Amino acid sequence: MDRVSTSDSVLDQSASALLADLASRRLSAEALMVATLDRIAERNPAVNAVVGLADPGALLAQARALDAGPVMGPLHGLPLAIKDLVNVQGIRSTRGSPIFADFVPESDDVLAARLRASGAILIGKTNVPEFGLGSHTFNPVYGRTNNPYNPARTCGGSSGGAGVALALGMVALADGSDMMGSLRNPAAWSNVYGFRPSWGRVPAEPAQDRTLHKMATSGPMARSPADVALLLDVMSHADPLRPDVPAPAPTAPLHPADLTRMRIGWLSDWSGALPMEAGILEQCETSLQVLRDLGASVENVPAPLPFETLWQSWITLRSWQVGAALVALQDNKDLMKDSVQWELERALRMTALEAHNASAARAQWLAHATELFQSYDALILPTTQVWPFDINLPWPTEIAGVEMDTYHRWMAVTVPVSLIGLPSLSMPAGFGDSGLPVGMQLFGPRGADAKILAMGEAYHRQTLWPQRHPPIGP
Repeated sequence: MDRVSTSDSVLDQSASALLADLASRRLSAEALMVATLDRIAERNPAVNAVVGLADPGALLAQARALDAGPVMGPLHGLPLAIKDLVNVQGIRSTRGSPIFADFVPESDDVLAARLRASGAILIGKTNVPEFGLGSHTFNPVYGRTNNPYNPARTCGGSSGGAGVALALGMVALADGSDMMGSLRNPAAWSNVYGFRPSWGRVPAEPAQDRTLHKMATSGPMARSPADVALLLDVMSHADPLRPDVPAPAPTAPLHPADLTRMRIGWLSDWSGALPMEAGILEQCETSLQVLRDLGASVENVPAPLPFETLWQSWITLRSWQVGAALVALQDNKDLMKDSVQWELERALRMTALEAHNASAARAQWLAHATELFQSYDALILPTTQVWPFDINLPWPTEIAGVEMDTYHRWMAVTVPVSLIGLPSLSMPAGFGDSGLPVGMQLFGPRGADAKILAMGEAYHRQTLWPQRHPPIGP
């Protein structure tokens, strides 16, 4: 058996480099699997990012089978852990809920099947909050996931386990999903990249509504935009249930954009409407200089419309969607955490007129955003309003003296993107005085996925934040 020590650099290479070595047979899938399992054994106990790990013997057997056959696809031989909101055949799929604590699917969800068909080896799951709700990864099934830069702080969520696994080199690529920053927030707090694609680029499960509920999407996470693009192409495909969405064009191999003469709008704190902890805006503004140095014009943009208009639209449509998915489980409501019950109860009380008015407000923001993109190639907001907070807190109850009136008000900065389904890349923006990471989200008009990623790649090559600031761990 080939063996690669975790002290070697192979696990810290880019996904693109690993896949090139696997395809050329310079690296065996078995050797990479051994190194991966060894690193998980070394680093995962301190953070609890990878859960539901499959039997190591079975995983090594899968790797040897791939080594013995032809190259299967673009992810041939790459170990991947899938977010625990996705059903994977033969692996416990809990959604972080005691309701599904012992559920082992007999078949793959579409995303898992697509990753498997591409040649990836599905090794287990990455940890999530219960039902993916709240940007803080803890649940009664697997417990909490710690921040890789300070284990006393949260890693965010709901793709918290994915972000930490990437940061600590336990995986080279990770899938996430994003309704309200669920892959952007943990990317920021683990110092990696997370990409929320345009609505429709990554199809939902066939049973999910495609007409009314357009809030959440799956997306890729990685340690560079180039690697993000590689996984995005695997996750993306034409959806026969969405004939209105054109088949997506490939984004990999990704080349850095020329930012010369590009205009980028900095929305900051939405003209004071979004409270921010001290240092967040300042650190983002420091990183904006990188874009200016690359030739872009970065301009302050005043609030396009009152933020409360977006917020009320958002919490109504979110509860409508989330609650609809929970109605079938309402007999087990007592097994749900408070925030899950809150969404369910709001949905059960909601009227059709409330949903209509929320949708009309969403259309208003879409019109304003469309106009902005006539003048700007992209817009930027901070990814989070707070630094990674105490892991023992369920969520921040105030920011800069402003009380948070819901369990998710502190994540409001992610709403402008989510409400209208824009492509958004959460990019590392450096570290604060405490050594904790922060990020900023670069976003553009729907369909501009490749352009946003290429802009991010230009930024990445100048900063190399994930590579320059390794997280804690052996």
